[in-house]
Amino acid sequence: MRKRNLLIWVLFFGSLWGISEVVVGRHLFDADIPHASAWISTWAFFILAVARGVMNKPGTSSAIGGIAAVFRLVNASYVCHIFGIFLLGVAFDLAFSLLAKHRKTNYIQSSLAGVVGAYSGHLIFALFATYIIRNPFWVSGGLPKISEHVFVSGSFVALASALLVPLGYWIGHKRIPLAAQRSRWVYNSALIFTVIFWALARLAG
Repeated sequence: MRKRNLLIWVLFFGSLWGISEVVVGRHLFDADIPHASAWISTWAFFILAVARGVMNKPGTSSAIGGIAAVFRLVNASYVCHIFGIFLLGVAFDLAFSLLAKHRKTNYIQSSLAGVVGAYSGHLIFALFATYIIRNPFWVSGGLPKISEHVFVSGSFVALASALLVPLGYWIGHKRIPLAAQRSRWVYNSALIFTVIFWALARLAG
């Protein structure tokens, strides 16, 4: 894949994740939905899986997480959430790069990558928030809060990812490239929607 097209997809998927965090995530938290972060993380893993189907290259998921984190920083700056977004992208990247690195990744490989990425992402973030940046909310919660985040929220995301990550990868691997081959407007549309996502986020904020 050409570097230009790769960059377009990274910007598109990162912005799609970002606007989901800003708009959907905000409504979930405002409505006090139980385990709101788990719902939005599940959606994020689906987006990452679709993106990985389009471009199964190590580092792309981390880059998408970075774009989503910047999107969140610009439009709704909650430090913990920003780090959480980026670390989730890194965890998914590492899991997929190790367990599903081949282009012909099968259902079991992609499903396992989703499960491992979900648990590791939740663990890394919980430890980071508690012991590195020492966020008061996490420090006061201590080990029980870490355990709840990993084994309750993390298990929710892992279970959903076991089903949604293979589906997302299949969509990205089989459907989007086919559309891109047939029409140059696919990349132009991705750029247009990227701009729209940023504009809508500013209006929503």
